[in-house]
Amino acid sequence: MQVKAPDRAAAEHRAPPEHAARRALTTTPGWRRAWRSRRLQGLGYAAPTAVFVAVFFLLPLLLVGQMSLSDWPLLAGDRGANAPENYTDVTGSPLFWPAVRFTLLYTVIVTVVLLGLALLLALLVQESRPGAGFFRTVYFLPGALGLASASLLFWGLYSPTTGPLGDILENLALVDEPVSFLGTPTSALLSTVFLVVWKFAGFYMLILLVGLQRIPHEVYEAARMDGASRAQIFRSITLPLLRPSLALSLLLCVTGSLLAFDQFFVLTKGGPDNSTVTVVQLVYREAFQRLDLGTAAALSIIVLAALLLLNVLQFRGLRRADES
Repeated sequence: MQVKAPDRAAAEHRAPPEHAARRALTTTPGWRRAWRSRRLQGLGYAAPTAVFVAVFFLLPLLLVGQMSLSDWPLLAGDRGANAPENYTDVTGSPLFWPAVRFTLLYTVIVTVVLLGLALLLALLVQESRPGAGFFRTVYFLPGALGLASASLLFWGLYSPTTGPLGDILENLALVDEPVSFLGTPTSALLSTVFLVVWKFAGFYMLILLVGLQRIPHEVYEAARMDGASRAQIFRSITLPLLRPSLALSLLLCVTGSLLAFDQFFVLTKGGPDNSTVTVVQLVYREAFQRLDLGTAAALSIIVLAALLLLNVLQFRGLRRADES
């Protein structure tokens, strides 16, 4: 102890004055009380959010997990464990795999069309020119309408008896007979895709527009001075620098498409001939038509696991693209 004391004193003597002052400050009881007070204050700020997440997400998730492993009719309550019967019943349903294939097909079509159109609209209104603000508002305006309300609006437009679209197409001589927008599987799918693109194109345009406006103009000017064409600028500058906004749009669009329910429930009710049944519609049917919360919860757990896996793969793919 007598040997180490001079070394410590010499080290403190050699330390810069600001380090010595900081060390003296952190050893005072007043600083410790202030640090503890700030810590408690931070916990107090985070507590409401933590309670909200625990009550409205974690506890329901645990309840759904319990339901998925139990015989749980809607009107009778828990009748005991029956694992893994609910999962085998769900995957063995004749509607399960067709619903999975249709949901994936719908997701691919909507993602490609919606993000492509949103990027085109963002490029059109990117520059500050006369009328740009007006068109930004017009493109974004359908996003202010709720999806269920928009679905009801288009259901009226698509109606073969009261809808105006069929008469308009006939008056323009584009068709020779009334069009059944929701009468066949292909027309029902395309009509629903048109509704979703109309509603959400402005929203994704806004996300991509923010990303475009964050790209420095000096980069474009330097590329033009080097003789780069518009296609080269778009491919080598715009798309790489727009990658964070594209990644966010892709994540939101894919997740929302996989969870599609409102538009198909209002427009097609899963028809014709169960050709437009999505996975989330199956959850609704199991819970509120077949009155079986157990199989509905099992299907919900499967959907949640698939979404988590897909999001992890998306994040890994985007991270590798950023590192390359």
